[in-house]
Amino acid sequence: MTTHLVWLRNDLRINDNLALHAACRDSKAKVIALYIATPKQWQQHDMAPKQAAFIYQSLLLLQETLADRGIELYYHQCTDFNASVDYLTTFCEQHKIDNLFYNYQYEFNERQRDAKVEKQLDENGVICQGFDDSVLLAPGSVQTGDRSMYKVFTPFSKAFVRRLHQGLPECVPAPRARDGAPLRIHKKIPPFSYQAADFDQALFPPGEAAALRQLRHFATQPILDYSSARDMPAIDGTSRLSVYLATGVLSPRQCLHRVLKEHTAALDDNRVFVWLNELIWRDFYRHLMVAYPALCKHQPFIQWTHNVEWQQNDEHFTAWKEGRTGYPIVDAAMRQMNDIGWMHNRLRMITASFLVKDLLLHWHGGERYFMQQLIDGDLAANNGGWQWAASTGTDAAPYFRIFNPTTQGERFDKQGEFIRHYLPELSDVPDSDIHQPHAWAKKHNKVLDYPAPIVEHKDARKKTLDAFERAKNAA
Repeated sequence: MTTHLVWLRNDLRINDNLALHAACRDSKAKVIALYIATPKQWQQHDMAPKQAAFIYQSLLLLQETLADRGIELYYHQCTDFNASVDYLTTFCEQHKIDNLFYNYQYEFNERQRDAKVEKQLDENGVICQGFDDSVLLAPGSVQTGDRSMYKVFTPFSKAFVRRLHQGLPECVPAPRARDGAPLRIHKKIPPFSYQAADFDQALFPPGEAAALRQLRHFATQPILDYSSARDMPAIDGTSRLSVYLATGVLSPRQCLHRVLKEHTAALDDNRVFVWLNELIWRDFYRHLMVAYPALCKHQPFIQWTHNVEWQQNDEHFTAWKEGRTGYPIVDAAMRQMNDIGWMHNRLRMITASFLVKDLLLHWHGGERYFMQQLIDGDLAANNGGWQWAASTGTDAAPYFRIFNPTTQGERFDKQGEFIRHYLPELSDVPDSDIHQPHAWAKKHNKVLDYPAPIVEHKDARKKTLDAFERAKNAA
């Protein structure tokens, strides 16, 4: 009997799983699945404990779902990617695997690992088949006229939409139950040997069924309000799908097809397309990672920004991490992330800008801290966002565009509703003064249990502009 192995990684679902679907095409083949945990590698990649816990809970649910369809999920834990290559080779020998099916990962270390796997298994006669599963369109398929990768998002997005109009990526169904289904689960997957942290399962219920429910809900009315509500952190105006996309519990193709089912003109309807464009941003950063692997090594895209003289100030970095900068919108945002492992996207831009443009601290530290905290941590999107904020990446904000944290707060949390939720020490400050509470306290002879601003924005802005201009001139 032919035996097919599905090597699961960042694709913890049965619906629209291209590798799983391909493995199950032959109704007579035996299909099994394997998940390999690599705690040491996860630690090197700064996986957040909350994300590890979310992956584990989703994996348990996937084990049950696969068993219902007659597919046994095997599990193994080893230290890192190199060890996983050796284990996978041995596993294929032991189970007499004829074909290996897997979905591509685009990060540098992952691509190196996969190349080693294919080389070793090819020598053993195992046929390997990989699939572009975590993207809408494969990296390299959307290029400029001279067949190079776009370096600016807007023309990339326009070319991307033209491709979608020509033909949508296929969304494949879950596999049918195979002979012998359902299987009895003899051994539950043991906990990872990795630090785990409790996460709010009401906010982020694990598993594929929960992801699909959230997608169906968002794609009806909420997506119509997204363009007007998405920047307001006090409003539940975002999709809350990022954790499912980051861990592969949901595919971007499922998102696209569901939205088009609810709104047939979504690609041309500005209100709906605003959200779909975020999926294209997600693809953009993945395509860039393949075209420029140095991005995976935390290198800036704009070479002259290597010359920026970043400051070294551990006290400022700690204050930023702990939400004690004296700027309410920044501090509330950081406390939100530290509390629930998630941060509103507008706030990610504000807090990142504050670290690199007000404190002049290297974006590497912020990028890493976000990955260590975020339940939806994703290398491509996180790196892209940080390099955008730091003015070091492709299509980045110009270095002279510097967010004013006070006016950003006034604009996006005018009444201070979000701020008060995470900064209860400011609960008595009036709405009109919530973004500059110390000025209010001084005027009314009040004492606040809240730190004074650690830098003056106007002075910090000038200092940062000077640093970037020196770096550019030096190049």
